[in-house]
Amino acid sequence: MIIAEFPYVSDFLKDTICNNGFKLITTENTDAIFKKRKPNLITSEQTVESFKQNPNQKVYTNSENSISWIIQNLPFTDLPRQIELFKNKVRFREFMQNHHPNYFFKEIEFSQLNKIDISSFPKSFVIKPAVGFFSMGVYIVNCHSDWAQIVLDIQSEIEEVKSLYPVEVFNHSTFIAEELIEGEEYAFDAYYKENGEPVVMNIYYHPFLSGNDVSDRVYLTSNEIVMEKLDLFTNWLKQIGKDARLHNFPLHVEARINTKDELLPIEVNPLRFGGVCTTADCTWFSYGINSYEYFFNELEPNWDQIFEMRKNKLYSLIVLNNSTGVEGENISKFDYDKVASKLSKPLEIRSIDYKKLPLFGFIFAELEKDNYSEIEYFLKSDLKEFITEKTEGLRN
Repeated sequence: MIIAEFPYVSDFLKDTICNNGFKLITTENTDAIFKKRKPNLITSEQTVESFKQNPNQKVYTNSENSISWIIQNLPFTDLPRQIELFKNKVRFREFMQNHHPNYFFKEIEFSQLNKIDISSFPKSFVIKPAVGFFSMGVYIVNCHSDWAQIVLDIQSEIEEVKSLYPVEVFNHSTFIAEELIEGEEYAFDAYYKENGEPVVMNIYYHPFLSGNDVSDRVYLTSNEIVMEKLDLFTNWLKQIGKDARLHNFPLHVEARINTKDELLPIEVNPLRFGGVCTTADCTWFSYGINSYEYFFNELEPNWDQIFEMRKNKLYSLIVLNNSTGVEGENISKFDYDKVASKLSKPLEIRSIDYKKLPLFGFIFAELEKDNYSEIEYFLKSDLKEFITEKTEGLRN
């Protein structure tokens, strides 16, 4: 079963749901999202009864806005426990202590950020909401003397974004301070079969502009990236899946690999692949893998066959987050055509209502492996050259 919710459902996911006849749980937003499409609908009442008969059924959500529905309607299943384990970063760190007993983390109430004594914290650490989304409210503290200003920055940002998502998705009441994980960062989608065996659907390398960069701007995938890390990630999933008792369970993982080639998880997002239909859809455009079909039909990628025709290709997911310094309500236009012109082969450009979310959209693109300059451009750009600001008269 699938719960499709705002803020964004891609046409690719909608078509996948309709073409496969996957059961779509009806919500108050279903008609607005699917419009003239005719999915295979199932009511909330029918869903609850179905899960009472079989509490181990597969369920997928495209949006964490669906979490509240699951917690309220399916409390008799194991899903609320699994959601809380992964969604709450404090609970997740407690869960991971057996694997990383010396890892530093501390839970801090938002109201106490400007009062807590951080003298015992590591010299460099990360501060972020215990329940968060994208990189909102995430800051790197490289020097304790910067703490007072960072707290002010957090307070200012939270005031801007706190009303954008339900508390199950973004809750600013509690933060977590944790040690800065060194190493290269990756993101990947995976799912657990009914028997608990994990299947990795994609692997993306997440480059940054600098050590202080925490943005979600660029993700890259290629045959080398996937094959180099596939066994490491699969073995980690086996370990975590056993400890957390995961079956029929999709997830999205963000992690870093240290110098000892150990996977250190940053976060695990439950019951979905990459947020806002990103990594899963990009995997279709890149590799011809429909991750949603693979999950529900328990299919596994044949990587040798997939990469046979894509040996010299690099695929990218570019997140067009609003880094312009101009609020969406003060922007009259974002030039998607001009953005596309910066890439040699854009595969898909998706727009987002930037007046509602701090995001212009996404790009899926194909690149030659020796053409990294296109990626560097987007890592460095604040995207301001693509916007047209409203005049002062129009603002007022």
